[in-house]
Amino acid sequence: MSATETARLRGAIEALLFVTDEPVAASRLAKMLEVETVEAETALTALAEEYRASERGFQLREVAGGWRLYAHPGYHDVIERFVLSWDTRRLSQASLEALAVIAYHQPVTRQGVNAVRGVNSEGVISSLVEKGLVREVGRDRGAGNAALFATTRSFLEKFGLKDLSELPALEEFAPDAETEAAIRDRLNAIEGPTLDTDDEDDVAQVD
Repeated sequence: MSATETARLRGAIEALLFVTDEPVAASRLAKMLEVETVEAETALTALAEEYRASERGFQLREVAGGWRLYAHPGYHDVIERFVLSWDTRRLSQASLEALAVIAYHQPVTRQGVNAVRGVNSEGVISSLVEKGLVREVGRDRGAGNAALFATTRSFLEKFGLKDLSELPALEEFAPDAETEAAIRDRLNAIEGPTLDTDDEDDVAQVD
């Protein structure tokens, strides 16, 4: 393979990896690019070493049977500040309140969110769903088969959390101390739902 062909192969691999958020096997990349698997593996290894040697802001790692681009761990603090500021700018006070209720008492119904906030939350929940921060995870058999909502993997990513156990203090969601106290008191008063979930592994209760 000539130098030009090698450079083009590496560029094509980079392009494919930039548009996926899951590890991609070398064999699959080779099939897509119509080259031998060994050629794709060689290109991937070379790219990973190039990024490492030049201290780029991202890394190429082989994980879970495939290859994926990751942000360089040395810049995680910068990324976390950026992501948190992005969410804070774009989420209204009502959205933050509703998100707090769902995050700390998931899975929860619309009626449960309404009870905590004291107002109709259908619009803000729909907005959170559209933003990919909240999703429907099942039905509550004890509340007329009402839809149950929980936070998403995207929520964890955008707020820089490994899992729900790393949820920040409630005051970071609530716009003021009075709202925080009201949310905390009302959360404690809500009974847990009778679960009928689509994927119970994705639902976590946070005390």
